[in-house]
Amino acid sequence: MKELDNLEFKEFVKDIKTRILSSQYEALKAVNKELISLYWGIGESIVQKQEVYGWGKSIVKSLSDELRKEFVGMKGFSVQNLWNMRQFYLEYADNEKLQPLVGEISWTKNVVIFQKCKDNLEREFYIKTTIKFGMTKDVLINHIENQSYEKYLLNQTNFDKTIIEKYKHQAKLAVKDEYNFDFLELGDDYSERDLEIGLINKIREFLAQMGTDFTFIANQYKLEIDDEEYFIDLLLYHRGLKSLIAIELKIGKFKPEYAGKMNFYLSALNDTVKLKDENPSIGIIICKEKKRTTVEYALKDSSQPIGIATYKTTETLPSSYKNLLPTAQEIEYNLNRLFENELLKSSDD
Repeated sequence: MKELDNLEFKEFVKDIKTRILSSQYEALKAVNKELISLYWGIGESIVQKQEVYGWGKSIVKSLSDELRKEFVGMKGFSVQNLWNMRQFYLEYADNEKLQPLVGEISWTKNVVIFQKCKDNLEREFYIKTTIKFGMTKDVLINHIENQSYEKYLLNQTNFDKTIIEKYKHQAKLAVKDEYNFDFLELGDDYSERDLEIGLINKIREFLAQMGTDFTFIANQYKLEIDDEEYFIDLLLYHRGLKSLIAIELKIGKFKPEYAGKMNFYLSALNDTVKLKDENPSIGIIICKEKKRTTVEYALKDSSQPIGIATYKTTETLPSSYKNLLPTAQEIEYNLNRLFENELLKSSDD
């Protein structure tokens, strides 16, 4: 027998492993779809029987007792979960658009979404985001509690024209319109340096607020250009985007010249720091406040990917933001653009 070529054998093993993993994934998807279908059917039956026979709440407790006696050790038939099935059916019974999508994510994630989100466009956003980025339950909850849906719709970046299609929408989700720094212990009078040091001292909370996949590299990151030294307030790295993330902190209102300075930093990072296999660097300017039209003009002709955000020290989304949200038609258009590739994939499954 001919001696195995080590490289060819490794490729052969890698191919087999990939096939096995793919098969397992498809099997899990099929099982999950069947489970979601079962729970949908149970929820539908409960609703129909209550309507036909006028059964009250006690029917759910009685059904739970019977099912748990019959299927000993099988999870999923608690009283609370049966009520979840009933609510699941009622929430989506008249929504033909979302019905095919709910089978693409796990039951626990479905429960989180239909319980925490009451708007169907918001639900669509989180279902599709979970599918596209494989979010865990905890990450999903974090996004909902941080109002990623609203902040994505309000997002002010120039990513549409500065980031390649493959990473464009992921970058938009990675950069928020507003960051909550309520974990900082700052007085009424503080400097940008105080803000920076406060974030460094609370680095775990800061990275949690930034979102998943961000890692810390340095603060006051030094760039040397023409014998001059320049310092970036914070330098992070985003694993999913494979990009350096330069952050500038401003305790006042956004000024157009901040975008020019960030352009300069990003060009320098790309030429002197970025590795060959990494994507172009991204800049985030975080200010205390901003005027949206000023930001739009400042980013209009910028050649580097930049996002302009604000920070706050309270947990609620300002009421003024709600008036800035797009119309339902505009939101649906944006969601379709964000997930159009995922929709095509889903239709092929």
